[in-house]
Amino acid sequence: MNHTVYLRPMTIADTSKIVTWRNKDFVRENFIYQELFTEEGHLAWIKNQVEPGHVVQFIICLEDGREIGSVYFRDIDREHKTAEYGIFIGEEDAIGCGYGTQTARLALEYAFDTMGLEKVFLRFLEENTGARISYEHAGFRLIENKAESVSLQQGECRVLFMEIDRNIWKSIKI
Repeated sequence: MNHTVYLRPMTIADTSKIVTWRNKDFVRENFIYQELFTEEGHLAWIKNQVEPGHVVQFIICLEDGREIGSVYFRDIDREHKTAEYGIFIGEEDAIGCGYGTQTARLALEYAFDTMGLEKVFLRFLEENTGARISYEHAGFRLIENKAESVSLQQGECRVLFMEIDRNIWKSIKI
């Protein structure tokens, strides 16, 4: 498969870019955690989550080198070989171009082949249909009868869950 995106490891130098992206309204409104990001908070995230290995985070780059967002695995459980997947596209003109699906495929390849995970799951707000379609295209499947409600700035929202395991991923990998 020909990818028009590639992933590079996130570094401390990406802090201001990530804070800017995550504070954009169109990004925040699709996250369960909607508080404004700060550089101090992101640096604490790196120190307390990334450096000890609880999180692996990448910057999403286009072929021409333009950086458009970030993808990460959090709450990595090395004993049970699971992690939660998260992504955000921080450049509005890059939404709806298929970059999220390509990113998910690259990230899942890393999760299963490099990290040795057996299952990856994610949470998303039910009304974020674009994300759901992207996740489904990457191979994630809805976990039936698993949902929760959260109270956000836009009101009460349902959170749905999806997952993919190594065997399913291997069977659909192109």
